[in-house]
Amino acid sequence: MSVPCYPDFIPLNLALRDSLHPRLSLTPDGVSEFTFSGLYLFRNKYKYLISRNGRDEEGGFIISGKQGDKSFFFTPCRAPDPETLESLLAAHDYWKNISESVLFPVREKLEERGIIFTEDRDNFDYLYYRKDLAELHGKKYHKKKNHINNFLQTYPNYEYRPMSTELVPAAIEILDQWRKDKVEDGDYKAAREALNLFDTLSLRGAVFFVDGSPVAYCLGESIARGKMFAVHFEKAIGGYKGIYQFVNKTFAEKLPSFFTLINREQDLGNEGLRQAKMTYRPCAFVRKYTGRIT
Repeated sequence: MSVPCYPDFIPLNLALRDSLHPRLSLTPDGVSEFTFSGLYLFRNKYKYLISRNGRDEEGGFIISGKQGDKSFFFTPCRAPDPETLESLLAAHDYWKNISESVLFPVREKLEERGIIFTEDRDNFDYLYYRKDLAELHGKKYHKKKNHINNFLQTYPNYEYRPMSTELVPAAIEILDQWRKDKVEDGDYKAAREALNLFDTLSLRGAVFFVDGSPVAYCLGESIARGKMFAVHFEKAIGGYKGIYQFVNKTFAEKLPSFFTLINREQDLGNEGLRQAKMTYRPCAFVRKYTGRIT
């Protein structure tokens, strides 16, 4: 199935993966949302529609979405031409998740046309050196190491297994219990579909066991031309103190060394989540911007 050129849009569907995935995988910034799975798994939540940005492959795509009563659009690969951009901004409330590689070459000219750009801090992705998360060297990680050591002492019979289709039922068991523990759905629907489509979406991850029982899993994919790994989902059963610190470190250890960076996505303005992400000392952020007409 092919993607029509703007101004025509079609709903995002699984048959479009072969068209979208190769181009999205070449985007250099590492925006966690700009993968086929990242878009597809949240297509219903945001009512995504997709169009082609120009007729050449370099232009990439335009994704239109809705959040509450507001409409927005993404341009993962390149800024649209001025006429297309004017049309998009007239039909949407704002231009969202603009990466630096998309914005910086055209920012000055677009500001002259009356578009205001602002940093969207709540949607910055957190970047960490894989080696830092795997080794946790230094005093700055002292508390993390204590949590992990306590976990290992309490649960010495643990096991790490790379995610496979055979382990999907175990991961679903963890996810279902996670939802019960939280007493809310959160991203349950997207996480469940990600497990069901594990092979189709070419995701990779791991399932963790204690005394033979599944207790945690994580799932993600390669982004930013293969230099970065984005962790999309990380779930654990409650009651296992230190489990998240253990999963974070162990998965970073097991990732191939060619992944120099791990993207642990955004905090969405949640202050508790922000503090937790900052305690791992990010080495950088994937900065994202929002554009609006003055």
